Amino acid sequence: MPYFMRVAVRPGRLLVGKALLLPLILGYKFKLVPGGIVRAAICLFGFWRIPVEELESHGQHFAREFLPTTLRPEAMARIFWHKARGDTVVVVSGGLDVYLRPWCREHGLQLLCSILEERGNKLTGRYRGRQCVRKEKARLVQEQFPPTRYARVFAYGDTSEDQEMLALAHEPYYRWQPATTGTR
Repeated sequence: MPYFMRVAVRPGRLLVGKALLLPLILGYKFKLVPGGIVRAAICLFGFWRIPVEELESHGQHFAREFLPTTLRPEAMARIFWHKARGDTVVVVSGGLDVYLRPWCREHGLQLLCSILEERGNKLTGRYRGRQCVRKEKARLVQEQFPPTRYARVFAYGDTSEDQEMLALAHEPYYRWQPATTGTR
């Protein structure tokens, strides 16, 4: 998300936002402020009253040009492996729909993620619903892809915000290593 903010937020807002939000960002780095609060403040400042079309254009460009350069080869290999088996593959991310949706569509993947709120043709800067992190990730997975429907559930995560989701899986992997958080 930080990389997307650098390309999607208008330059003047980016400069002012860096200065105004620095205390929050430092608080996050020192584990004094939760990531959800920081992300919400950054999105509010960066995207308030921005035309939806403008951000969607940035999201499509980001999905096409930047995301492929940052994805781990083992992640893509695992996605292809699951798809070849006929598995339902769902990307579950705290990232924004504006750049994840075009990427997932291109690769034929389902998506659960954080979504920005719109009013008319402008963004409010707020999230529509909750950020897709921690318990919300697990709640969305259980609601839209109930694990009981599947013979075997795999889950992959690489941050502490993935733990609740990993706990739903038969085979959880944390940072590409088998995890012991799976409860199924």
